[in-house]
Amino acid sequence: MNRFERFSEPHGEAEVRYLDGEFRILRPGSFVRCAVTGQTIPLDELRYWSVDLQEAYLDPEAVLTRVRERSAG
Repeated sequence: MNRFERFSEPHGEAEVRYLDGEFRILRPGSFVRCAVTGQTIPLDELRYWSVDLQEAYLDPEAVLTRVRERSAG
């Protein structure tokens, strides 16, 4: 999604495909969930995700937590 795309924002969780530097909305919604914390992230505030894992993250700390989990396992 680029900054010029706008969707009607139905309530509920969106289904998103995470790409390098952008994401595509597969099923409209107003938010996604952080893969680490479970907290909701409004789509217009989504800044962190993993292309390889296809996961969204709330903040840099959540990203670091996931990286540590994967390197320990």
